[in-house]
Amino acid sequence: MTGLVVCLAVLAAASAFGLVHQRRNGRIRVRTKDGQERLTAAEIGGPLGARATLVQFSSSFCAPCRATRRTLDEIATMVDGVTHVEIDAEAHLELVRRLAILKTPTVLVLDASGAVVRRAAGQPRKVDVIAALGAAV
Repeated sequence: MTGLVVCLAVLAAASAFGLVHQRRNGRIRVRTKDGQERLTAAEIGGPLGARATLVQFSSSFCAPCRATRRTLDEIATMVDGVTHVEIDAEAHLELVRRLAILKTPTVLVLDASGAVVRRAAGQPRKVDVIAALGAAV
């Protein structure tokens, strides 16, 4: 009987964790860190957009990174003044540590000056990225 109770408790805890993780994955959040982080064109390896920049941290083994790349490329071509830059997380470990990138893909939305205004860990939805751009421009 005790084994059954333990199994049910573990199953309930795992289910709760899975639901919370699924709800948070890919959600774009407002950056609340004190002393707003800024990135330069040299740090991201490409030019900043005139209005906003979508910075994607990817890795070679990441399947959702390819879908995220397509989504962000499409948005960058749709919205004037928006640039998409993809960074290999493995090749830029110092920047990954500084920005506390914990998983790939992670997308940062920068304003025209390079300040991080929004952030999403996981594959973001197209409508969420477009809405986040509204806050950046």
